[in-house]
Amino acid sequence: METWSRRSAAFDCVPQPAACCPDWMAELPDALPLSHLSIPGTHDSLSLFGGRRLRCQSWGLEAQLAAGIRFLDVRCKLSRGELRIYHLCTFQRASLRGVLRRTLHFLRAHPSEAVLMRIKEELPIFSQPGFAAQLHRCLLEEGQGCVWCREEVPTLGQVRGKIVVLEALAREVLGIPYEQLSISDAWNVLSLERKWARVQRHLEKAASGDPTTMYLTFCSGNGLFTCPEEVARFVNPRCCQHLRRRGGQPMRWGVVIMDFPGSGLLRLIVESNGPAAPSTPGAPSRHRGGRQDRRRGQRSSARWPSGRTLLPAPRPAGGPQCLEGKSGFPGPADHRQAFV
Repeated sequence: METWSRRSAAFDCVPQPAACCPDWMAELPDALPLSHLSIPGTHDSLSLFGGRRLRCQSWGLEAQLAAGIRFLDVRCKLSRGELRIYHLCTFQRASLRGVLRRTLHFLRAHPSEAVLMRIKEELPIFSQPGFAAQLHRCLLEEGQGCVWCREEVPTLGQVRGKIVVLEALAREVLGIPYEQLSISDAWNVLSLERKWARVQRHLEKAASGDPTTMYLTFCSGNGLFTCPEEVARFVNPRCCQHLRRRGGQPMRWGVVIMDFPGSGLLRLIVESNGPAAPSTPGAPSRHRGGRQDRRRGQRSSARWPSGRTLLPAPRPAGGPQCLEGKSGFPGPADHRQAFV
């Protein structure tokens, strides 16, 4: 009974996810802009420590990616010359360099996928003057051809195997400008009912809105009389019911960002993208990734296990390198050529 209360179709605070879906983007056409997709994501993705008031996730980074999460919300502070991951004042035992390396390791093993990464300075009221320069350096040295840092929203084919950065700094843009997106992030929760009403309105806005706009809906929240887990227990099942009522037809929900998501909710978001569009002569419409194609039949039957069967996450494997022919780090004159 205790395990049941910690895991449902919509909510999961168990350390390992109940399903494994590491290659779900492989079936989607290359020509699809990211703004056309429904993408599951996590809020404060590395917030695993700090107790009930701060803890937002129970799955580690690799488990999230293997479960199908394709948007990461990464909060950093500049500490002793390094960008470290924090939630408020609690260090989350990780660094941005480590997060980038681990994400790219996953993408080398699953080259059909793309990961959106919102990189934010935690507690910007006390902004460190070297934050932007250190972030720029970190993306240069760790990304090397596998990071999309342009302002325009790419197609899926342009960014397979890459991290797509969402960030707009005060003096320069390193990725898709975050503040220019359509975002619902009512994080300070005074009423759970009002929080869900805002989430529902923005999901419907994403479903019917401008297809060239990226919509980000945060289902997460915190408050004086609640905590992230309680908000997720209330909002996630309602989100699951809402998406299920609109199931059976392709829907664009945008990026749906959650705390403690359950495998059933992830499945609804992923499957709302619908089947891959049929191929047209002379124009490949879907990704062909060699190893990915050989496993396609397996994925279709084992993507979302029925009941509560636990599938182990795949072991990280070596894959094609994503370097762009540079033997060293770029100098100041050609730093933009290192970003895709």
